[in-house]
Amino acid sequence: MHGHPFHQGAGPPAGGGARPAALWLLSGTGEGPPLATALLARGWRLRVSVVSAAAARAYGPHPRLELQVGPLGGETAIRAQLLAAGVPRFRWVVDGTHPFARRISADLRAACAAAGQPLLRLERPRLTGPEPRRGVVGLEAVAQLAQQPLAGERLLLAIGSRGLAEALRHSRAAAHYARILDNPRSLQLARAAGLADAQLACLRPGRGLAAAGAGALERALCRRWGITAVLCRASGGTTEALWRQVCAELDLRLLLLRRPPDSAAGLCPEALLAKLGHP
Repeated sequence: MHGHPFHQGAGPPAGGGARPAALWLLSGTGEGPPLATALLARGWRLRVSVVSAAAARAYGPHPRLELQVGPLGGETAIRAQLLAAGVPRFRWVVDGTHPFARRISADLRAACAAAGQPLLRLERPRLTGPEPRRGVVGLEAVAQLAQQPLAGERLLLAIGSRGLAEALRHSRAAAHYARILDNPRSLQLARAAGLADAQLACLRPGRGLAAAGAGALERALCRRWGITAVLCRASGGTTEALWRQVCAELDLRLLLLRRPPDSAAGLCPEALLAKLGHP
């Protein structure tokens, strides 16, 4: 893997003839940590791959947990990891990546197919509520912001730093703010998009979600900046649920980027755990 591994335990063994009692989970900071905790409690050896060191901090230390940080490097690099020393290293690979991360999921499917590696995908639910009084507007793409009546609105962009420049090109809102991850690349992209530091909140992964009173930081940001509308992604799970709740409580307009239609189907967390069982 490209990037820097964080070894918290011995890591998965190289394996022998039978499939080893090890799993490889690729995930983020929402569903990933509780799923990792459940798998470790069942006795699995676990490798968890995350994009950034900030995301790695959401996972607690464990003797059977190996953390790896950084990009996967594409299909060929993934396949090489799956067949280290020429033998399978994992009983299962679990794709718990973001529903909008289409490239990594496609690379993972191709690599697992080429290596004969069993692969499962974690499916995030499609949410429907709560419904803010000002309603929910679904957008197929960021460019559709140009058709939205946002004059006078103070728009909070909660779509990740890579989408900020495009959003600002199309939005007609009176003022823009963004919630980004606390890493140098996210800050660089946000500044390059034209946002000043006073328009940015650099928050650690899981902060508003795990703190007492989930969403406390998000509510505070919306009040401080006088936010009237929020743009986020219909990714399912904890993040979308949080923004739906915040918008309903604070009477904000919610704009949702719809999930890509080719997102791979998968299993809900309960079904996934039942399928994986015990080592």
